[in-house]
Amino acid sequence: MTYAEAVAGGIWAAGAARVGYIPSVTVAPIINSLVASDGGVNGVSPRVTPLSREEEAVGVMGAVAFTGKLGAVVMQDNGFGNALTALTTFTLSYHLPLLIFANTRGSLGEYNSMIHSISQPVPALLRAVGLPVIELDRRSGADDWRDTLQEAGVHAVMTYRPVVVLGSFWNTDGKVA
Repeated sequence: MTYAEAVAGGIWAAGAARVGYIPSVTVAPIINSLVASDGGVNGVSPRVTPLSREEEAVGVMGAVAFTGKLGAVVMQDNGFGNALTALTTFTLSYHLPLLIFANTRGSLGEYNSMIHSISQPVPALLRAVGLPVIELDRRSGADDWRDTLQEAGVHAVMTYRPVVVLGSFWNTDGKVA
């Protein structure tokens, strides 16, 4: 199982009813795994939705909680700059469970030297506003990633708040593991 398949498996195992994502080459393997594991055809799945911006994803997928179900978001960590207001004034304030997986940027294998300025402080920033953050990297195997995503989704539902899982799965050659 690849890390992308593990993330997709963990999101579905957590009971996510819908997944929104911000298109990016770095999360494309996860999106492809989500669509494939949902029985999608030609890259399209009824429960996996592309969205244009991170705050839109938080709003749309956070609203899934109003149906009594869990929504999930897949994005890059640098998108938290866009999503922070929606996360704090909507999902946190209204006690809405939401599972967020964000791949981390700025670590080993990062080719964009400017990405560090937003990505490096993301974990501390999210914790400072009261969001639970779990960090994963390649020191944990894919099975652990799947289990952690599942547990994070269960925790989001149990505590009525968003939970963020940050995952660094870049190889040092710049390719996704």
